[in-house]
Amino acid sequence: MADSSLPGFWDQRYLDGIMPWDAGGVPEALRRYACELPPGARILVPGCGSAYELYHLLENGFDALAIDFSPPAVARAQASMGRFADRVIEADFFVFEQGAPFDVMYERAFLCALPRKTWAAYARRTAQLLAPGGAIAGFFFFDDNPKGPPFGTSEQELHALLDPLFEREQDEPVSDSIPVFKGKERWQVWRRRE
Repeated sequence: MADSSLPGFWDQRYLDGIMPWDAGGVPEALRRYACELPPGARILVPGCGSAYELYHLLENGFDALAIDFSPPAVARAQASMGRFADRVIEADFFVFEQGAPFDVMYERAFLCALPRKTWAAYARRTAQLLAPGGAIAGFFFFDDNPKGPPFGTSEQELHALLDPLFEREQDEPVSDSIPVFKGKERWQVWRRRE
């Protein structure tokens, strides 16, 4: 069975153009949330794929950085970034050197792309990357299908994963989901506990 925790799993999908998770634009919930952030906020976009959101964030004055561990994904994102191409880097979320802490980590099809065996490490690493009071903001995929990716979660499972390190501040339905996530994702903001 293929392992989605390895770059090769994703490399082949990008090379073959099989990307049902690719939204092709910036979701409305992120546009609204970005308006609430302080100017210049430092934002991480892990597992960035095509990185449409990165361009939007940079154009609006945020100090944003996108990472992906799949070279074809990085090449695809860099090709569409123009003057911001250097803000997309090839890096492994779990070990990259981030410099200053981030104010926000944008979550879009990243957690659900990771095998469940890595989820506890995801929660710990996210807390390490965020500044005190920083937040995970984005879309969480709720589904009980044991196969993936995407690997769905439940309300109870997500709380068990994140509650020790984060407190949920927002939870809203999503009206502009792409087909693979339609009716199964929610916009949420989780604030890092001090």
